[in-house]
Amino acid sequence: MNSMDADNTMTIGRKKTRLAAVILFIIYFVVLFYFLFFSEEMGRTYSERTYHYNLIPFREIRRFIHYRNVLGFEAVFLNLAGNIAAFVPFGTFLPLFYQRCRKWGYTALYSFELSLLVELLQLIFKVGSFDVDDLLLNTIGGILGFFIYVAVRYLGRKKSEK
Repeated sequence: MNSMDADNTMTIGRKKTRLAAVILFIIYFVVLFYFLFFSEEMGRTYSERTYHYNLIPFREIRRFIHYRNVLGFEAVFLNLAGNIAAFVPFGTFLPLFYQRCRKWGYTALYSFELSLLVELLQLIFKVGSFDVDDLLLNTIGGILGFFIYVAVRYLGRKKSEK
């Protein structure tokens, strides 16, 4: 195999990888959108169409931790870890698609902006609640996703050097 064939094979491989990443990113967004706006398991019902919001940082986080015995492990875990986990894929995919997001600050900013958009939509459509704690947890998830991207990229480079 000459170098031109090797370059073509590598280009085709990168295109397939990018296509797979785009498909996974779209699936992620559809699933995220469903759970944030339609999932009855996540309390997204339309029977109580009133405004719910929390504008005081750490209020809901403290409440969930303080009442963990009453609320149960599952509710606390879903609220705290779930809000972080929901944005980890966003922080992992973003640097793949946008060179600018290969700096953690941009990924953090875009994670915050997406979370703010989601929270505002939930407030406007009276689905779920607007919660500043969710903004914090979602942004942390995006940042964790960024560092997963960095780790995977680092390990990939180490493996290819061998």
